[in-house]
Amino acid sequence: MSTTSYARSDALTVEKWAKRLAHEAGKGTEISPLMGENTTSIIQVKNEIKSGGDKITVGLRVRPTGAGTSSTQTLEGNEEALTTYSDSLVVDELNHALRVKGNGTISQQRVLFNMRDEARAGLSEWFSDRYSVSFFNQMCGYTPANTSGLLYTGLNTVLAPSSDRHIWTESGTSADEDLDSTGDEMTLQHISYAKELAQTATTPIRPIMVNGAKKYVCYLHPYQVTDLKIAAQASGSISWADIQLAALAAKDSSKNPIYSGAIGEWDGVVLREAYDVTQGVNSSTGAAISSVRRAVFMGAQAACAAWGKERSASSKFKWQEEEFDYGRELGVSGQTIFGLKKTRFNGTDFGTVVISSYAVAHS
Repeated sequence: MSTTSYARSDALTVEKWAKRLAHEAGKGTEISPLMGENTTSIIQVKNEIKSGGDKITVGLRVRPTGAGTSSTQTLEGNEEALTTYSDSLVVDELNHALRVKGNGTISQQRVLFNMRDEARAGLSEWFSDRYSVSFFNQMCGYTPANTSGLLYTGLNTVLAPSSDRHIWTESGTSADEDLDSTGDEMTLQHISYAKELAQTATTPIRPIMVNGAKKYVCYLHPYQVTDLKIAAQASGSISWADIQLAALAAKDSSKNPIYSGAIGEWDGVVLREAYDVTQGVNSSTGAAISSVRRAVFMGAQAACAAWGKERSASSKFKWQEEEFDYGRELGVSGQTIFGLKKTRFNGTDFGTVVISSYAVAHS
């Protein structure tokens, strides 16, 4: 009797593990509900670069504003041209590897779990975390991250928030270092201010459409979320439960993934929470400010992302294993070609508004 089996190094085994790494890394990241391939997604994923090259130009579309025609007018000759801008995105290698003891060693004998399996799970978590950190460094304009070969920035340089897309929770302030504990915490009104800015800017920020309704998304740090809850309770006019119920009702009716994990909805803005929302940045020194967090309000095409040529038929990753010391140690690696950045045109952030607020741990 013969039995079909596959060695660890078999090509099908390698492809299977690469697929699992790609699936788990993508599924595990906080920002996965924002991704899509069309111009109505918050993070537009571009696939053209898979044909080669390390740079891609992204077209940014502005909403049409023409008057249209009635039955007494001819449509021909009254067309409106599309208004578009462009930005560019660079991709580069993002790789990581773990090294564990191999099968048949006393170290593997001492534990009940399989070290190779745990290495794969660990790499999945690492890539998920790196995608999230890179995204928020980009979107929050956290320029201190522009170090270490841009490994924490989506492999593209972080740009500070454009001056016309940045608001502060203290009236008259234009610097993160000016925010303090004297009433500069996040409130619901600041989210409404960001929405107003998005709608009335010279080049408005396009909303995304959810079940026929226009929506924006705002990510807040847990400290800012606590401040929102405290402010809502103090106002007496609206409870935090009302804000949560609004998101739950929309999730049930639309089934849109943007509501998966949402903490609430306010004024047409889906509220989401993420630990990786960054600290503030001192406008003079460029240093991080630990007492400030930068919430980020987003609309369509706020960011773009791309992966390089596919390593296999359906995976963005290459899975590579190496044995050392006569098989007594095993190195496992995940390798991808990747890029992510905030979109910008003519010096203006295309789809984001940063809201800086005083935000510290509560006791």
